[in-house]
Amino acid sequence: MNWCRYRFHDRWDLPAAPGEVYAVLERAQDYPLWWPQVRQVTSADGRSGVARFRSFLPYELTVTARESRRDPAAGVLEIRMSGDLEGWARWTVAPGPTGTRADYDQEVEVRKQLMRRLAVPGRPLFRLNHALMMRSGRRGLLARLDDRSRS
Repeated sequence: MNWCRYRFHDRWDLPAAPGEVYAVLERAQDYPLWWPQVRQVTSADGRSGVARFRSFLPYELTVTARESRRDPAAGVLEIRMSGDLEGWARWTVAPGPTGTRADYDQEVEVRKQLMRRLAVPGRPLFRLNHALMMRSGRRGLLARLDDRSRS
């Protein structure tokens, strides 16, 4: 087993139309406005950029992300990542029981040296860190969607 490799799946049921959710998720440069752990997103050319993340644990991750798929009809947004994390992440947005089901899938290998050195003992904390970040992101997205519906 490669202790530096992670696979995540998160599902968010959201009380908004899929098109509204997709419109917010496709604007990665706005993530820091509603997702506290996404500290900064700097666009390079509209299809790629650099993002900095920091959640519960006291370390920051920096990745260069490049869009690999943007398909509004299928509700898919996918990126390839390099830097402190190497791999991919994908949002899939579809109608759900309360409006929208947003599935987040990610498969990455950690490249940040500190995390690689702590791979075995730190793995449960790194997974918890991810879960807390995702929980906070869902709350932030709900608030963002609520603000948009009021405007």
